[in-house]
Amino acid sequence: MSFVERKGFYRSLFFLLLLGLLMLMIFVSTLGAAEISFLDALAVLLKKVPVAGDLIQEDGLKTHEIIMLNIRLPRVILSAIIGMGLSVVGAAFQGMFKNPMADPYVIGVSSGAALGASIAITLGSGFLPGLFLSVQFMAFLGAVMTVVCVYEIAKVGTRIPAVTLLLAGVAVSAMASAMISVLMIFNRDQADTIIFWTMGSVAAARWEQILYLLPVVSIGTLVILFYAKDLNLMMAGDDAAHNLGVEIEKTKKMLLVVSSLMIAFIVSSSGIIGFVGLIVPHAVRLLLGPDHRVLIPFSALGGAVFMILSDTIARTLLAPMEIPVGAITALFGAPYFIFLLRRTKIRGISL
Repeated sequence: MSFVERKGFYRSLFFLLLLGLLMLMIFVSTLGAAEISFLDALAVLLKKVPVAGDLIQEDGLKTHEIIMLNIRLPRVILSAIIGMGLSVVGAAFQGMFKNPMADPYVIGVSSGAALGASIAITLGSGFLPGLFLSVQFMAFLGAVMTVVCVYEIAKVGTRIPAVTLLLAGVAVSAMASAMISVLMIFNRDQADTIIFWTMGSVAAARWEQILYLLPVVSIGTLVILFYAKDLNLMMAGDDAAHNLGVEIEKTKKMLLVVSSLMIAFIVSSSGIIGFVGLIVPHAVRLLLGPDHRVLIPFSALGGAVFMILSDTIARTLLAPMEIPVGAITALFGAPYFIFLLRRTKIRGISL
């Protein structure tokens, strides 16, 4: 198959999967304690279209409209955005570190966000006013401060060695986790809230979250996609990429900044949702190959689908009780991670 034929095939496949994703989003919006048919769900959405909305009858749709537009649809869309962002960053980090075991939290962003959220939860609303002690703001601040700290520790002159960056991430992450444990010991009443937050959830999804998270993830994805060719060359080694004209350190810094901001916004919105950014890019790489020009957009779609399905299971499996979505992604992701480790050990190959 020639390059032009492959390009046409990938484009057709992408739009086909995108259509499937939209249908999936409508379908899962019908699932829950209140039964809504697929046609009713479609009618609710068509009502918001200027011309088509005039043709839709109002009978029996008011209650469904409230449930769909105020509760279920924001949650489904937020899940898709989070899955998309985690998978794209996972693909970028796996390429940048040349390690398919890398995930979006590898440099300690999740632990920093968890520490910030834990501080907000334990201090409560009486210590600092409004926004500046909200869990979301403190989680974002903790994530950003962690990235800055890891960057300063790992930086050697103008270079950022990948190994040093990973080790600094591990060290700072361990320190943040220890501080969270101390907070939980001295604030046992809030321990359950902290644990639930760290397990990840999109139960409190609102349209406001979507409005600020969607632009961040979309722009970040486009920036990472812009560096797809550089990531392809970097997979052959930094020296080879440099000889081919890639500005290695500039590319690393840009990817690090953009990816870290994306994850900081995501984690502040949903808590820590693991394994999405690890298993989705790797599965896409196995199916479609290592070319980041293909890997990144298809990882975005795959991550959205995986998160939507995981959250649907989380809210419907034991309804009306809800399972944190991070627990569901871990149930799927941990066995796959073990499979990768066994594959490496048994075959003695590089993943």
